[in-house]
Amino acid sequence: MKYMLLIYSNPESWASLSAEQRDDLTRAHQELATELTEQGLLVSSAGLADPITTRTVSIGDDNSRTTTDGPYAEAKEHLAGFYLVECEDIDQAIGYAARMPDAQYVAVEVRPVMDTSGLEM
Repeated sequence: MKYMLLIYSNPESWASLSAEQRDDLTRAHQELATELTEQGLLVSSAGLADPITTRTVSIGDDNSRTTTDGPYAEAKEHLAGFYLVECEDIDQAIGYAARMPDAQYVAVEVRPVMDTSGLEM
């Protein structure tokens, strides 16, 4: 089954890191991505651009489109990146999420991905 490992961050936690800690974080992600790739578990991964570049789109009752700058949720934390992994079960996915350095600073969310039928959930 596929799982999204959603990496959250916030400006304060990132700003509080030293250059060495940022380098360590980058290195840890590279090592984990290499391991997941070698095991055939990594489907995709990416970091996301700063939330200031985000646009949120909604459609009103009259089918009018509204586009606003920034993320919809008013929160300090923002989605910073993701890994899409193929794991045997959620416990295996949680194990990889726990190894992400971001889990020490804010959070990594583990979420099962529904197949195209959407019926298994």
